[in-house]
Amino acid sequence: MKNNKDMPIEEHSGPLMADVARLAGVAISTVSRALANPGRVNEKTRAKIDAAAKQLGYTPNAMARGLRVGKSSTVMIILPGSLYYGVSQVIPQVLQSINKALLQNGYTLMIANLGRDAESERHILDLAFGGTVRGVIILSSKLPEVDGRSLANAGLPIVSMLLDMSDAGVPSVVTNDREAVRDATAEMIGMGHRRFFYIAGPRGNYHDVERHAGALEALRDAGIPQDALSLSGGDLDYHEGFEIGIQAAADFARLEERPTAVIATSDDMAISFVSRIQQTGLRIPGDLSVVSFDGAPVCEFCFPPLSTIEQPFEEMGEIAVARLLDAIGQEGREWEPCVVIRSKLILRESMAPFKS
Repeated sequence: MKNNKDMPIEEHSGPLMADVARLAGVAISTVSRALANPGRVNEKTRAKIDAAAKQLGYTPNAMARGLRVGKSSTVMIILPGSLYYGVSQVIPQVLQSINKALLQNGYTLMIANLGRDAESERHILDLAFGGTVRGVIILSSKLPEVDGRSLANAGLPIVSMLLDMSDAGVPSVVTNDREAVRDATAEMIGMGHRRFFYIAGPRGNYHDVERHAGALEALRDAGIPQDALSLSGGDLDYHEGFEIGIQAAADFARLEERPTAVIATSDDMAISFVSRIQQTGLRIPGDLSVVSFDGAPVCEFCFPPLSTIEQPFEEMGEIAVARLLDAIGQEGREWEPCVVIRSKLILRESMAPFKS
């Protein structure tokens, strides 16, 4: 029997070179040459091999395969898109909390992407299938899928943070968006407010769906009709929060019957809204009470200091890491499919009782 000394040794935990060769209709040695030295294989054959490898999720990195089965100490985090540098520092705070928890447990953090275009998705999946990481935390977004591959099939432990994906079998750690906004709205109702202005995030976004539902629940519970809640926004993403707030101020000015209370679904929206509204002569909180979401530290130093719903980023990061490391170590600890961590309403001068 011929001894192929030059052929790479492969583990049987995923697709093999033989599988790629079979799908591409070529010899195993041809696949080996194409992957190790592409210039030695004609372009048409190389394209067939590349397509077959992508379809199967095959990676030739033998060292990475060794890491995949137990030696890597790197956890990959997948961001929902490019970093945002507004005052609502959601992504940086989440990264800091996760990195701190990982370091305390002997792991390092790898940021997989700064975008979610097709090329970034391929890069993320190459890392996952290549075995250079031990587990994945995905932040506020769906699992990457491209070229017939999905992160769900990479054989890695995955935890979703800030997006409930438990229905899809992905353990999740989230905050209580709906309940938090419901309670903040109820607080305003208790102050005598009966007409509300809601500044929305992107339409259909998980967070906006939950937060908007919370506001409506508070109105329902108080016997206030839903049409007492005027809506602005819905067309821009959260990273355009300042623009959303500016547009909301213009929308508010056009209302014939003006609300007395505003619920903004991010601090950025609230800050730009308050700035523009005060330029029209309206007083906060004398004419209008405002509450927002995220808990950015700068809210304390706004004029007036802004009431906000503070997300528990550090606690969520710790829980997400603990959940992931338990899955990596197969500890067998009992976890809820979705762990919900409570946010906290911080009352400041931007909210006050309604004065008729």
